[in-house]
Amino acid sequence: MKSLASPTKLKPITRDDLLQVVIETPAGSRNKFAFDPDQGIFALKKVMPAGMSFPYDFGFLPQTLAPDGDSIDVLLLMDEPAFPGCLVPSRLVGVIEGEQLDGKKKIRNDRLVAVADANHMYANIRRLRDLPPKWIKELEVFFVNYHNLEGKKYKLLGCKDAEAATALIKKAEKNAK
Repeated sequence: MKSLASPTKLKPITRDDLLQVVIETPAGSRNKFAFDPDQGIFALKKVMPAGMSFPYDFGFLPQTLAPDGDSIDVLLLMDEPAFPGCLVPSRLVGVIEGEQLDGKKKIRNDRLVAVADANHMYANIRRLRDLPPKWIKELEVFFVNYHNLEGKKYKLLGCKDAEAATALIKKAEKNAK
């Protein structure tokens, strides 16, 4: 049996149409982890200030390339935090479209929103609009503050359904080839 040397080699979607989300940063963590493909390991990228933590698990979709130059980001709703490198089969529910301003350069930085296939708390979430409007506002505040720490500006452009998110995935898969 051949072992998997890198989670980036996984297919992004299973035969059951579940996303294969690879967790980088667990919910509740102040530590931001990222997969380092050159070393084949998850590494600490930065630490957020006291009082600020990741509200949900954040990960990526393997074999994709988003406009920001990384794999497409996934915000994952699940009952308990996972850990860096954990594979979580998930249902796609939509996308949060955003743009970051780094100096004078505008870069799209969208986040897919998915629900872990194995969970209880979010089992009834099928679409973004199943979540309260306050949830979106709180995420926008998180992203604005998170990007401000890096000296970047962030603007929420809108939220779209799973169909729009699927189109982004297909484009990101083509960009990765």
